[in-house]
Order: sequence, then C-alpha cells, then structure tokens
Amino acid sequence: MKLMIDGLLMKTKGRIHSKFIILITSLCMTFSSFSFPISGAFALSIRDEKEMGEEFLIQIRKHFEFADDAFANKFFNDLGHYLIRPIDPKYFPFNFYIIKNNDLNAFAAPGGHVFFFSGLIEVMDSIDELVSVMCHELGHVSARHVAQRIEQNKKITIATLAGVLAGILIGGPAAGAIITGSQAAGVQAQLNYSRDDERQADQLGCKYTQLSCFDPKGMISTLQKLESGRFGPSRTPTYLLTHPTGPQRMANLDSLLSDYVTIPPNKEVAYFRALFPLFKTIIRAKCLDPDDAERLFKLELKKRPESSMDHFGLGIVYMKKAEATEAIRHLEKALEGAPWALPIMTNLGEAYQLSGQHKEAIRVLKKALHLDNRRKSTLYLLGISYENLDRYDNAIHIFERLASATPVKHEVYYHLGISYGRQNRLMLAHYNFGLYFKKTGQREKARFHFRKAEDLSRNNPALQEKIRKAMEEKS
Repeated sequence: MKLMIDGLLMKTKGRIHSKFIILITSLCMTFSSFSFPISGAFALSIRDEKEMGEEFLIQIRKHFEFADDAFANKFFNDLGHYLIRPIDPKYFPFNFYIIKNNDLNAFAAPGGHVFFFSGLIEVMDSIDELVSVMCHELGHVSARHVAQRIEQNKKITIATLAGVLAGILIGGPAAGAIITGSQAAGVQAQLNYSRDDERQADQLGCKYTQLSCFDPKGMISTLQKLESGRFGPSRTPTYLLTHPTGPQRMANLDSLLSDYVTIPPNKEVAYFRALFPLFKTIIRAKCLDPDDAERLFKLELKKRPESSMDHFGLGIVYMKKAEATEAIRHLEKALEGAPWALPIMTNLGEAYQLSGQHKEAIRVLKKALHLDNRRKSTLYLLGISYENLDRYDNAIHIFERLASATPVKHEVYYHLGISYGRQNRLMLAHYNFGLYFKKTGQREKARFHFRKAEDLSRNNPALQEKIRKAMEEKS
C-alpha cells in the first residue's frame, strides 16, 4: 500500500526533488498502517473506500499504460483471485493490474486494486517471488489501511488526502501549492509507523503465501535481489523506498519462516507454475522496448538454442516490429517445443494474419479453440480471419457470440457492422456501428447510425426497443 504514490512519481520523466520524495513517502503512510486484529470503528466506510478506489483507478488509467495481452492479464488476475482465498472477510472485489513501466514497483490502492509494474515482474525468477510480493500487498489491502489511518488520526481528512493526491497527479508548478500547508506537512509524522506496518504486512503475506501452497521464501529472495544493486543506479527499486528492508526485517522474515515446511503443490499451484514462463515471456516481449527485448531473447537463445520461451518471445517482438516472416519462423519453432501452449498458438495465428495467410491462421486458431473454446482473444482473431476471407456467416457467428459475453471488446461491434454490411443487412450493420461509436465516445457518429438503424427497423419492434435503450443509456 505504501507504494501507491511512488507509482505515480514514476510517470514523470525528470527526477523529483528529494524533499518532495520524502513528503510523498510520508503521505504513503496515510494509506499504509494497520494493526491486527483490527479493533474499533473505521472513519471511512467500506463504500467510501470502494469509491475512493474507483476514482484512484480512473486517475491511474489516465497517467499510465496498462499491459495489453489477454493471456497475461487473465493469468495475473486468476493468480490473484486464487491467492485471496484465505482472506476473510473480503471487504472488496479484488482486481489486479499490470502497468507497462520498466521501474521496479508495485502498490496496492484503496478498494482492493493491486498494481504491479512490468519491470518488477520481469526481474522475478520464479512464481514464488511474484506470489510473495502479491501476498504482501494483499496484506495491506485486507487490513483496510486508508480507513484505519483516518481513524488513528482524525485530522487527516479525505479531502486532504484527495488534495495531495490531486497535486501529485497534476504535477508541474501547481503541485507544490496543492500539497503544501500545515495539514499536508503534518502527514510526515506518520512515517514512524513504517517498520510496524511492514512487519505486520510480512506476517499476513507469509500466511497467505503458505496457505496458497507457494513458497514464502520468495519474499526474502526478492528483497535480496532488489537490495543487491545488480539493476544499476538508474533502476533503483521504488519498491524499497517505502518498503524498508535491512538486517532486522530479514531477521524477522527468517523468524516467521523458521518452521516453514514445503507443502506439495495442489492442482492450482501446478497449473500456475506451468504457465509462469509463458506469462513472464509475454511481459518481457510486450512491455520492454522491442530492441531491448530482441537483444535479451537472442542472448538467451545463444545459451539455449532450442528454448521454446525465447523463440516465443522473439516471435512476439517481431510481430510488434511488423516483421511477419521472422515472427512466424520463431513462433513455429516455439510451438514445436511447447505444442500445448495456447498463447503460442494464438500469437502464431495472429502472425499468419499479419502476413495475409488467413487459411493458415484459421487452422492454428481452430486448433487452439479445440483445446479451450472459451478464449475470447482466440475467437476474436478467428472472426477476423473469416471476415478477411469474405466468410461473413462464420464471422458473424463468432462476433455475435463474443457480443453476448461481457465485457465486450468495442471492436467486436465494429466488425459485426462490417460483416452485416457486406451481406447488405444494413439494419443490423448500422445498429452495431452505433454501438461501436457509442462505446468509443463518438456520440455524433453513434447517433447517425442509430437513426439509420431505427429507420430501417420499423417492422422490427424488438430491434427498435434495443436501439431506443442504446440511445438512452449512458456509455
């Protein structure tokens, strides 16, 4: 939780003045302290904290780019929701996000939102390291730090917190005027809680990790790795700025784990362990600079020429560079070594699409769907290939299926509009174009297409009702 504001600091290209960093680090304590078992009433209700979390998420989305990969995001959220099973009570619906940023950072926000920077994931050597840090952050969330801190110091109001946070988000000359003043400066007094906070978060994190049948020693190896300085001064881990380590904390962790006995993995743990290399490869390939990622994968292939994961990573990199021939070569090589890997099949199908080989794309994507017919990303790609081959009935069947399962990718409506239009089914084409432009915030275009659909559907009361609702509902 204490990393929440540190993540915001990293969006600026320049270095922040050290006094400003100290102030913000102190502010993080406002969101970070807890004692357990928690007693007494909270000044901030669960509903208020949830609303604060939603507002915070809106701001994060404005200032950061999130990792865009269906498999990686599903894996990360599935893992997170597996790890929260021991948490009781669960005050919020938990959500897990990967921010495309090479800094070494992670933070937990109000209302059950947990964020990891891709840079931190990229340097982790095992899933146990990832799980241990995730569980540490879950310890912060489950204790409801925002509410607890406000209760402990009633002088800190939500308005004060919101004002300081707004100052950080706005940045520039106005930031100092917003965040300075007696109330904001008084937040610095909260810094002396940090050691106790981290000790307690470590206790909860180790507990959650053990109950989930992962190895909690991953937390120790992660902290040792980050403290080693092996990543250079330009990548000083922001995770350490507000999560102090040192001999005492390491001794506490060793004490917590003195009686730890390795637990045989259950089916869920075995599943996540098997998929972790795919997950990490995707994060490296899609979140690093393409040239840096290409260099790293090539270095690994010199050591292990048959490495499926490194061929997979290079395939993704070459897709980003629009070098379809090279992408296909490496993805085919990757699939030879890991024929069970759905993400490799899906990316190979997309690479075939990129090169215009839609029949080959359909072959690979149908094979992937035979193994798992629920993957929306695979279905979507298959629909595109059918559309590009003028097989509009097949495309419409797939896109309508995707449109019936929430959440719906905006582009699904666009391609339904294209496919219906090519079949001269203009009523449904305009209706779906209307939905697409509405979802993408293009109100005038949406209104135009809805009116066209309305004119064409005078003998279709059911569709007219759908159009009316779509025009009245907010995006």
